[in-house]
Amino acid sequence: MDDQKKWLEVSLVVDGELAEAVSEVLARFTSGGVVIESTAILADDEDECRPVGPLRVCGYLPADDSLERTQQALREALWHLGFIRPLPEAGYRWVQETDWSEAWKEHYHPLEVGQRLLILPAWLEIETVDRTPIRMDPGMAFGTGTHPTTQLCLELLDGCLQEALPEGAAPAGHSSGMTVIDVGCGSGILAVAALLLGASHALAVDTDPEAVRASQANAALNGVADRIEIGQGSVDEILSGSYSLRRSPLVLANILAPVLVRLLGEGLGDLVTPGGQLILSGILGDQAGQVLSAAEAHGLHLVERRQSGDWVALLFSR
Repeated sequence: MDDQKKWLEVSLVVDGELAEAVSEVLARFTSGGVVIESTAILADDEDECRPVGPLRVCGYLPADDSLERTQQALREALWHLGFIRPLPEAGYRWVQETDWSEAWKEHYHPLEVGQRLLILPAWLEIETVDRTPIRMDPGMAFGTGTHPTTQLCLELLDGCLQEALPEGAAPAGHSSGMTVIDVGCGSGILAVAALLLGASHALAVDTDPEAVRASQANAALNGVADRIEIGQGSVDEILSGSYSLRRSPLVLANILAPVLVRLLGEGLGDLVTPGGQLILSGILGDQAGQVLSAAEAHGLHLVERRQSGDWVALLFSR
C-alpha cells in the first residue's frame, strides 16, 4: 500500500463534555480537521432524528516519516488530558485514502422510470430517443431518483401529466397548461420532471436551505429554471400567498408518513384545486392507513395505490 495514500485514524468515544477537549488535542496533530460523530440516534414522532449518547471523536495522521514521533506526542497529550478527567484508550486503525466525492458516482447509473422518464447522472453524456431525460446532480439533498419512494411518485406523476396532454402530443413540444406544487422538494427531481413531462409552471418548496440550492441547480441543469419557482417554506407559506401559486391541480409531497399526516392537518389538501390530484409518497406500508385516514378526513378520495417493497405511494383526488 502506498504510504502517501495511507492514514492512521485515531479515535476516542467520549461524552459530550469531553468531546470538545479531545477534539482540540487531536487537532494539534492531525491533518484535515477533526470529525465528531454521534454513536446513536433517536427518532421522534415524525421520524426526525437527533444524536444521543456518547460521541466518537476522530482524526487522521498522515503516514509520513514523522508518523512515529507525531503518534507518541499525541499519546502524551492525551495522557496529560486524562489527569483532568479519565479518558478511554484511543483506537488506531489504518485507512486508505479515497476520493468519496467521485467514488460514489460509480454506483449511480441511468435509470428508466415510468413510461417516459430516463434519470441521468449530471456528468454522463448519453443520447436518448424514446424517453425524456432528466439530469440530476444530487449534491447534499435527498432525491436522486433511485429510492422507491421517488420512483413511485414519478410513475404517478408521469401518468397524471400524460392524461393532461393533448391526445398524441409529446411533452417536448406541448404543454399541458397544468401547474404543479411540490412540497418538500429535496433535490427538485419531482418538480423538474413535471416540467419536462409537460407541466407549464412549478412551485417547489422545502424547509432545508440546502434543498433549495440543490433544486435551483438541477432546474438550471435541465433547462427549466425559467418555469420553476423555488423557495424555503412549506404549506403555511404557500397558503399565505408567499409564492405565485396558492393552489394547483397537481400537488406532490414525497416526505415521510408522520410528516404527511401533520401537513394534511395544516392544509396540504387545500393546495389542491377542486377536481385536482394529490400524490403522497415516502410512506411505509404499515403507515399507509394513517395517511389514508388523514387524507379522507380532509375531503380527499383515494384513486390509486402503488407499492414497491416496503414503500407505498397514494394518489388522491379532490
